[in-house]
Amino acid sequence: MTKKILILNGNPKSTSFCQQLANTYIVEAREYYEVKHFNLSEMAFNPSLDSGYDAKQDLEPDLQDFQKCLLWAEHIVIFSPIWWGGLPAKLKGLFDRSFLPHFAFKYECDNPQPTPLLIGKTARIVLTMDMPEPYLEDQARPVLEQLDQYTLQFSGVEKAATNLFGSMILATQEQKQNWEKLIHSLANQGL
Repeated sequence: MTKKILILNGNPKSTSFCQQLANTYIVEAREYYEVKHFNLSEMAFNPSLDSGYDAKQDLEPDLQDFQKCLLWAEHIVIFSPIWWGGLPAKLKGLFDRSFLPHFAFKYECDNPQPTPLLIGKTARIVLTMDMPEPYLEDQARPVLEQLDQYTLQFSGVEKAATNLFGSMILATQEQKQNWEKLIHSLANQGL
């Protein structure tokens, strides 16, 4: 059976190095695996969870499709820049709007611990940033806590493998090519 991989380019810009990395992964992974992908820049939805969980907010078609693919996927690969020490607002909104109770997790009886509903899935998070290499882990830590620990793992996805690439503004063409080669290799292995 072929591995099912969902790839999300979480950069809201239509052209970016994240897009280039995601495209590299998509092209290579398609040779060996079933692949579905989303570009955040092409998705149309209100990123604000206007009433929290107090009222139902209908999901736009792109969010419905994204949820279907989340259920379908065995492995999730997310590419995102770090902006101002966090995720881009639209990407955060994607998770706010799609990782909902009774889809990604549920509370049962009086138990304050949620039951995760997206179990049996693995993930990889690839982050780009402008910070120089010695500061990559410090810059990425809060993003990984929010995205990996408190979103993906909270919902049942195994702890994500990570790749941190930076500094984007100081990177040479050779460094960028090396990062693309790494992504190519990971895609080839379905990691």
